[in-house]
Amino acid sequence: MGRDGTERVEDGRGGAEAAATRERTLTPRQERPARGTRERLADTQQGMRRRNLSRVMHAVAAQGTLSRAAVASRIGLTRAAVSTLVDELIRAGLLDELGPERPGRVGRPGSALAVSARGPAGIGAEIGVDHLAVCAVDLRGEVRARAVRRVGNRGRTPRPVLADLAALIRDVAGEAELEGLRPAGLAVAVPGLVVRDTHTVVRAPNLDWHDADLGALLPSELPLTVDNEANFGALAELWLGGAAPADFLHVSAEIGIGAALVVDGQLLRGSRGFAGELGHVPVWPEGPPCACGGRGCLEQYAGEEAVLRAAGLAPGADRVGLLAERALAGDAKTRAALRGAGTALGVALTGAVNLLDPRAVVLGGALSRLSPWLLPSLEGELGRRIAGPGCEVVVSGIGSDGPLLGAAHAVVRAVLDDPAGVA
Repeated sequence: MGRDGTERVEDGRGGAEAAATRERTLTPRQERPARGTRERLADTQQGMRRRNLSRVMHAVAAQGTLSRAAVASRIGLTRAAVSTLVDELIRAGLLDELGPERPGRVGRPGSALAVSARGPAGIGAEIGVDHLAVCAVDLRGEVRARAVRRVGNRGRTPRPVLADLAALIRDVAGEAELEGLRPAGLAVAVPGLVVRDTHTVVRAPNLDWHDADLGALLPSELPLTVDNEANFGALAELWLGGAAPADFLHVSAEIGIGAALVVDGQLLRGSRGFAGELGHVPVWPEGPPCACGGRGCLEQYAGEEAVLRAAGLAPGADRVGLLAERALAGDAKTRAALRGAGTALGVALTGAVNLLDPRAVVLGGALSRLSPWLLPSLEGELGRRIAGPGCEVVVSGIGSDGPLLGAAHAVVRAVLDDPAGVA
């Protein structure tokens, strides 16, 4: 996004070489990747101080503006202790003191605090089958820079894709630096299986990638996190969605279909980090072959390309937009294809709901845009098949931006969780 707030979109496969001339020096990479979940800090005086700094940051970030007295009341520390912590965070450039609070309150007015609009920022990146995207989010949660590049990545090896992505990262980091921000970490969303707590994409069927170490191929010196796009989409829903409960199953679709389970406000990753591969659950075992090597997978009935085939439409730049346009116009074949996709989703989700008992199913990504035509058959299948009481189906308001925003906010959350690490 440029200084005037407009989004920049590039086409084609070139550009990495030209962007290399604009390379900027970034923060040295740390050994541990940045994570959106809070790390356990040692029960020492130093560890207690770091936890309390985090509590102050979270309290102010959640409210927007708070006085020192209000922070003390919310987190249960004395005003003197909170003042010491706040002074440290102000010196580090993480909090701003805005001056006296608005009049009308009883007693002496306090000085309002707010999370700084300058300082650390989270860089989120997304590798899609037909696009690359990068954004920078400040500690207030605002997107300050963004770039999208339309490019076909299916069949390309990881090295040139990551070279193109690195060029976008440098551009976005540079825009963020002009706004007074400094990148605190990089999180990359990918459409594939990522080994837990590593940078290795074991398998991405729709990209035809196997055992790709993104940490070795990305030249960025930022602390790096790599995770499945569905996981980041679910985290975006948890942190930004507003209406999502603490327990939900998030389902999203583009070329492929992914899912992520949030339990008690925490992402359930599985022992190796591979949980949520709903797109490769067989709906009809003797159905068409899938890129994963199986047959009859959900993606072959409810993925974007599968629905386009069923509707008799050729893939274009905006596949979802085309489907929505034709369905809205009343095209019978398109509506039938979407009903079939909803039925397949309902069949696959029945198993997940019966096994996991989520409070709600959240439809994200392309599914949210196509929900008017998917929901009737999807909810019909769920109603007929689930063993327990009905499971609510909610449409995400975040849409296709979920993985990118979730990635950037994962870095922001890591800073809020341990502000001493970037001070």
